[in-house]
Amino acid sequence: KLGVGVDAIQHGVEGLTYLLTESSKLLISEIDFQDSIHVLGFSDELNKLLLQLYLDNRKEIRSILSELAPKLPSYHSLEWRLDVQLASRSLRQQIKPAVTLKLHLNQNEDQTAQVLQTDPSTLLHLIQQLEQALGEMKTNHCRRIVRNMK
Repeated sequence: KLGVGVDAIQHGVEGLTYLLTESSKLLISEIDFQDSIHVLGFSDELNKLLLQLYLDNRKEIRSILSELAPKLPSYHSLEWRLDVQLASRSLRQQIKPAVTLKLHLNQNEDQTAQVLQTDPSTLLHLIQQLEQALGEMKTNHCRRIVRNMK
């Protein structure tokens, strides 16, 4: 009836969905939304309709997106143990350390435990990477991103 191919309609709906979900996620203002859609080259009437559609539905879209977000487990406690193998039948003098971690997590009011085992050098590398990630979270760029995500 429209005289347009199926692919064009599908891409249009996907584009509109993406525009509305990303705008709602970032909770952008009316002016920012208008600036975003102005670049697309639509008529002023269509821009006003899109703005009204965004303003009418952004709260509902945000609530749907929050329901769809995965419920990630949270930290409860950690138990650890250091095991060292000093010798075996074939090698009488060897040192083979291993760190065993038991991570207790809360997920949907249920407690689960994950047992992990690694050698100390890998654990040190993991600690360095986590400290580097925490350091990056203190940069202005990451703070801006986190502030816009809320």
